[in-house]
Amino acid sequence: MTRTIADAVVLKDGDLFLVTEPDGRLPASRGHGLGLYYHDCRYLRTYELRLDGKIPTALGVTTSAGDHGHIQLTNPELEQSGDELPRDTLSIEWARTIDGRALSLTDVLTLRNWGRQPVQPTLQFDFAAGFEDVFEVRGLLDEKRGRLDAPDWDGTRLTFQYHGRDRLDRTVTIVPPSEFTSRGPATLGGTVRLEPRGEHRLELRVLVRERPSGADDASSESKPPPDRQDSHETPPSPRRWPDGATFASDSLSLDDVFARSFADLGLLRSTLRERTFVAAGIPWFATLFGRDSLIAALQLLPYAPEVARDTLRLLATYQADHVDEWRDAAPGKILHELRLGEMARTGAIPHSPYYGTVDATPLFLIVLGQYVTWSGDLALFDELRDNVRRALEWIDRYGDADGDGYVEYRSVSEHGLINQGWKDSGNAIVDEHGRIATPPIALVEVQGYVYAARLAIAELYSRRGEGAAAEGLRRQAAQLKASFDRDFWVEQLGCYALALEARKEPLRVVSSNAGQALWCGIADPTKARRTAERLMDSEMFSGWGVRTLSESSAAYNPVAYHLGTVWPHDNALIAAGLKRYGLATQARRIFDGIASAARDFDHRRLPELWTGFSRERYPTPIRYPVACHPQAWAAGSMPFLLQHLLGLEANALDHRLRITEPTMPGLGTWIELRGVRVGEASADLRFERTAAKAEDTARVDVLAVHGDLEVQIETGPGRMAGIAS
Repeated sequence: MTRTIADAVVLKDGDLFLVTEPDGRLPASRGHGLGLYYHDCRYLRTYELRLDGKIPTALGVTTSAGDHGHIQLTNPELEQSGDELPRDTLSIEWARTIDGRALSLTDVLTLRNWGRQPVQPTLQFDFAAGFEDVFEVRGLLDEKRGRLDAPDWDGTRLTFQYHGRDRLDRTVTIVPPSEFTSRGPATLGGTVRLEPRGEHRLELRVLVRERPSGADDASSESKPPPDRQDSHETPPSPRRWPDGATFASDSLSLDDVFARSFADLGLLRSTLRERTFVAAGIPWFATLFGRDSLIAALQLLPYAPEVARDTLRLLATYQADHVDEWRDAAPGKILHELRLGEMARTGAIPHSPYYGTVDATPLFLIVLGQYVTWSGDLALFDELRDNVRRALEWIDRYGDADGDGYVEYRSVSEHGLINQGWKDSGNAIVDEHGRIATPPIALVEVQGYVYAARLAIAELYSRRGEGAAAEGLRRQAAQLKASFDRDFWVEQLGCYALALEARKEPLRVVSSNAGQALWCGIADPTKARRTAERLMDSEMFSGWGVRTLSESSAAYNPVAYHLGTVWPHDNALIAAGLKRYGLATQARRIFDGIASAARDFDHRRLPELWTGFSRERYPTPIRYPVACHPQAWAAGSMPFLLQHLLGLEANALDHRLRITEPTMPGLGTWIELRGVRVGEASADLRFERTAAKAEDTARVDVLAVHGDLEVQIETGPGRMAGIAS
């Protein structure tokens, strides 16, 4: 897969999604990732419309709710019965609706003739279906495949069918407009007469089906893969989600960015085993991930804590219970990725599920702790008590295999990931000479995750009166913090090392990973400030956000996936870390950089990442060509950034919301958050910049409190500005 998807239009409902060119096409050419996808399979790879043999001209596209959109097309210069038909004489409104329950795509085309003479354009649709696994589309694997039948006309319907090696039959059926009588092996067409100012409406449907081989062909039911999906239903519409939480400001662009963030998170919701989670991203990662789904759930806690609850329960059901080297699994480990496609089902790849992640397990514990903090739901901790115990045992025994106190990774799976932190591309973890690091590798941020996880679970044990267990975890956390400060700090860099590689040698490069360690609180305060200075200097901060790797690094490349690009979720965690250490001005710079970037992307949508080119040189962020969009933790970055910039800290068990050193972003002069949920209560808050104080500082007004909740406002060290309840 080589072509860019940066401008692609995405529609999704449940597990069915469509990724097209801006003009609505799925091109006949190969080497692109566009298509109609379901369960990790690209069912339809070509879907082109031609007008008298020519591709129509695209004028614009809107996608209002994620599951439907409108594309406006017009004609190029055409020839009609020897006469020239000027361009822009005809318009075609292409309305599309995708339905995840019916597994259908419905296209309604309305043609209008704005000319003064009648016209008879011929429309032709071309189709192709390859039924490629998403790993094949991405060019990662090329395994022996099943049998693809020739396209078949069954009465008025065109059907493509594939018999997979996983004993599933997959079909795509095209239901054409009734007036289209021209048919080829994989084409259909017809002529439409349009009077002056006249219009004609056509409807075409595409049906996707997946069923066990040998099942009744007349059945329209699409069956889930056995042992992969006990219940998989389309989640509720994202139009009014999250329920009850609203954002408003006097900045229209900021309003648009937040509206898009919540819409995208709603669009990416999926349901598995009757649990709701946020799929990682479209088109490559539209499935359950450990790391990504957990971080998205964390980002949503003040707005929709039930997502974290369901995600934790779901991941707990897949927690590994034995050593499986093929899947990089060990007892207590939380999965990396679950795939439902042919390659996973036949064992060509180990993703059924695959456990090659070093950070999902401590993140599972962090999110559980934060969930209880925001929801007050200690019953979930009780329910998952055994999962917590096994996750802690994995950290101590398998994560720290050599007993040095650090969690590290080394993949043993043939098709596993070489790198198993969030920067998991093969060349992501490097030394100062640009050489790829030698496993086992202990990442800087992962030690922070483990530190924060132990403290989070210690607090839950304390709440249940289990003081000895809590004290043991706090003692481990303190020991880790002391050794971390000694072994990861690189004085010459003025920053924490990216990682320790084999023989415990530090990777002496400045990377964004160190900023995530700040989020976890493991850093010494003085060294945290020095690290922040490095992260915010011109070698790291592009103006649109903190780069993944310093410009001065030997391996730096602003267009490499993890070697110099800017990731919004990474920046959100870094900003939270900066705010934690009292560096509000620096956190605000990150917020403003990410928000400014969002304004320059189509539909105000933050993609997975963008390139690391400097804002001083380019007036808009330069796109990364194959970034996912929408992407879960990118969409959740702005809500998470705002939570930390405004200083929202929940303590639902004590019915308290604390607002510490609230800081206003650069856009707008006031912000209102309504429906911020803490336990069973909620608060409506207004933040406003005040001329009498420092530029960054916000005045807080508690507009309303619903339920049993005390709101504490702290605007200075040890100083309480107000209490509302």
